[in-house]
Amino acid sequence: MKIILKEDIVNLGYKNDVVEVKNGYGRNYLIPQGKATLATPSALKMLAENLRQQAHKIAKLKADAEAKAATFDGVALTIPVKVSPTGTIYGSVGAVQIAKALEEAGHPVDHRYVTVENVKVPGKYTASLQLHKEVAVQIPFEVTAENAAELAAEKAARKAEEAAHQAALAAAAAEAEAAENGEETPAEESTTAAE
Repeated sequence: MKIILKEDIVNLGYKNDVVEVKNGYGRNYLIPQGKATLATPSALKMLAENLRQQAHKIAKLKADAEAKAATFDGVALTIPVKVSPTGTIYGSVGAVQIAKALEEAGHPVDHRYVTVENVKVPGKYTASLQLHKEVAVQIPFEVTAENAAELAAEKAARKAEEAAHQAALAAAAAEAEAAENGEETPAEESTTAAE
């Protein structure tokens, strides 16, 4: 079924776009909610006339979006998150967190216009911000561990524990080998020397 959108709908289209949707989605949701109308021949003629009359408004909206896009030049975000000892993030970083970080940086945006893959490990990534159907901005961001010092301390403690464990294993192996060969172990030598 072909419909004419009355407003921007994420992952479907923009206002005044003619799109093809499944019958149930159009008849049961979009049309009753007032988000779309049927694309009849008369409605398409009215749409063409309205677009012709609104061409200068549409151009102004695009120019405003381009001006807003220029304000995002040089914006780089750093998002601190809690990280597990294995190096993965507790949860994930998505569009909502990017929108919140942009708002804190002085660039309020709606999270529905931010597109980003779900981030599960710290590192550098890029988010896409759709300001207009023809204007998109790429925003670099870095996900960092807010508990980095704690993680480093845990890692150092684990390494020290592992080294002590390896030393104990090596000592036990040396004692077992010495006992197997019938030699005195270093512990036995120190007790016989004391006597």
